[in-house]
Amino acid sequence: MAIRMPRIILARKILKRSLSNGSTTPASTDIPKGYFAIYVGEQEKKRFVVAVSLLSEPTFQELLHQAEEEFGYNHPMGGLTIPCSEDVFTDLASRLGAF
Repeated sequence: MAIRMPRIILARKILKRSLSNGSTTPASTDIPKGYFAIYVGEQEKKRFVVAVSLLSEPTFQELLHQAEEEFGYNHPMGGLTIPCSEDVFTDLASRLGAF
């Protein structure tokens, strides 16, 4: 019998794995405390910096679940990648106050 971990724990694991590659590129150093970078898009990916509080939102957790199904824990951009349209993501993030 498998024990299902809450999605917030899975989200934290994804984030830790995507940030633990040890790179200190300029892109990774311009993120303020309490925020993280994600890549959004279906074809071409765009980078967004959003508040960590977004991780606790059920709608965002659903997007993370979709990302897990599509990419597993191997995100092609080196960071957390969300496979949805930019418009959908910006609308969601704006409503949740993530920017």
